[in-house]
Amino acid sequence: MADINLSRITKSFGDYRAVNQVSLDIADGEFVALLGPSGCGKTTLLRLLAGFEEPDSGVISLGGDVVADPQNAVMVNPESRNLGIVFQSYALWPHMSVARNVGYPLEVRGLGRAEQDHKIKAALDTVALGPYADRSPTELSGGQRQRVALARCLVMEPRAVLLDEPLANLDVHLRETMQQAFLDFHRRTGATMIYVTHDQAEAMAMADRIAVMDKGHIRQVAAPETLYREPADLMVAGFVGAGAVLPIGNVSITDDRTCSVRLGDTDIAARVCPNLVRNRAIAQAGLCLRPEDVWVDDAGALRGSVEDCVYLGGRFRLSVRIGQDRDHVLPVYANRRARIGENVGLKVSDGWVFDRMQGEAA
Repeated sequence: MADINLSRITKSFGDYRAVNQVSLDIADGEFVALLGPSGCGKTTLLRLLAGFEEPDSGVISLGGDVVADPQNAVMVNPESRNLGIVFQSYALWPHMSVARNVGYPLEVRGLGRAEQDHKIKAALDTVALGPYADRSPTELSGGQRQRVALARCLVMEPRAVLLDEPLANLDVHLRETMQQAFLDFHRRTGATMIYVTHDQAEAMAMADRIAVMDKGHIRQVAAPETLYREPADLMVAGFVGAGAVLPIGNVSITDDRTCSVRLGDTDIAARVCPNLVRNRAIAQAGLCLRPEDVWVDDAGALRGSVEDCVYLGGRFRLSVRIGQDRDHVLPVYANRRARIGENVGLKVSDGWVFDRMQGEAA
């Protein structure tokens, strides 16, 4: 396996800048997710890494070896990069057995039969499909077919495994099963893995770190917990996790870690994004509140009016408007049904303040 370095990578298609000055370091054995909305550049970045696209500028290195550097006319072809790739479509041949599908790359390379059989067995055992070697892919479930595709890329002993929305075609229950299968595989092999998805739940469940992309830029790279609790800007706060981002003004940062925010008629304490400057007033701040940090309490000083109540199975999700500001609507989990228009008390245990203008120029 290998570490991966992307340095100031840019790629345009005509006038459209798909990837814009992207830099990212991935450690050997790390599981990194590229997360973002459709069209943000994540699949293009994966194709650049695989060698299917050539960057306009920047340098890509695998295990210390430069594989793309247009300024110095370096462009290593995909086959020579030795990367395993798994796409949405399984691309399995129905007339071949599972074992032959997995071993096809070895057959193309002309390996001997005994060596092929050994590598095929090892790859199928890794994805827990050893007993299915002689079956046709048509006899397998969607999740099993995806594991065959994974075994086929593993059989070549790649430097890293690239996965482009591999679970997009599976139903929700099968996706959860396959998430665990990918995690188990990563723990067993220690493979370097890069996983492209628009599904934040997938990224949160599996990745060591997540790189959030938007409009060709990486907006934040962090561990899942940090990304959720401490979003760097408005895009990340809104895209990752449930909750509300409330526009607030004239916030004075007087402490390195916390500040006081006026919400309705109540002051609440909130943590502060590190890039905010102490003793400086922020004219356009954002307050990120997650539903698990706000709860209904009759003794709560913060009051609001219930605008919506949805049963989620085991709990209710309320939308509570604070004061008359239509932008100040909080998602709140509750153990009881609330009436529309009911005035409820709220308590807030945590909040996160950042500059709403941060990153907007991107």
